[in-house]
Amino acid sequence: MRETQLHLGEPPAVVNAGVGVHGVASPTDVFRLPELWQLHLYQYDAELTVDGTAHLVRPGRVSLVPPGATVRYRYQGRSEHLYAHLRIAPRGLARTLPVVQDTGAELPALSQLMRHAIAAAPGTPERTRAEIWTALWRIADLTPRAAAEAGPHPAVGTAIAHIEAHLAAPLTIPRIARAAGVSHNHLTRLFRAETGTTVVAYIRRRRLERAHHLLRASTLSIPAVAASVGIPDLQAFNKACRRELGASPRALRGTTS
Repeated sequence: MRETQLHLGEPPAVVNAGVGVHGVASPTDVFRLPELWQLHLYQYDAELTVDGTAHLVRPGRVSLVPPGATVRYRYQGRSEHLYAHLRIAPRGLARTLPVVQDTGAELPALSQLMRHAIAAAPGTPERTRAEIWTALWRIADLTPRAAAEAGPHPAVGTAIAHIEAHLAAPLTIPRIARAAGVSHNHLTRLFRAETGTTVVAYIRRRRLERAHHLLRASTLSIPAVAASVGIPDLQAFNKACRRELGASPRALRGTTS
């Protein structure tokens, strides 16, 4: 097995997490976890075989083995790794990623996340779950291929991130294109191809979605909501709400569904 599919729609259930020490009593281990995923962050050299496929383990590599897979380790002496055994619900977009990957520059962050998760497990399992979930997201984005499968063209992803971070500010396509590292025209073409809509339409939709949420879920004044989504002109905000959401801001504030 060289690849596996990971779902990240909700935090995993962390059944156990700790520091594993192997290669002391025996130079090999062969086992399965019938119902649990295995997450290992390595600090040693070894050979790992997963359902008949061989992988090289090196310091700084991470493996994520799905439930039911047969694993065989061949150690070179005392071998220590950080691990977590998980239940992962099949919810959310499936991410295809290698069973074993190099963590590269992510190693310090992943080591810290897993050590925090291990330390928190006895008293605050909720934190353990959050730390491991964050680690899984970082692992899912280690390879460009995995990242590409999970989302749009990198320039479009950068443009969307810029938009989401600056919804309250004036936004222009040239400025967004500069943030994404592409030309105005190239971003326009990419954005429509990837999302099926224009940059301007996306900004308008996201501003009104955020406004709708704030009108219904918060006690912010209507002028404050308008300003927080980049439409400080109240007349323009009222027209936008009626056009996009079907009612005035005051009427939307009174709805409960």
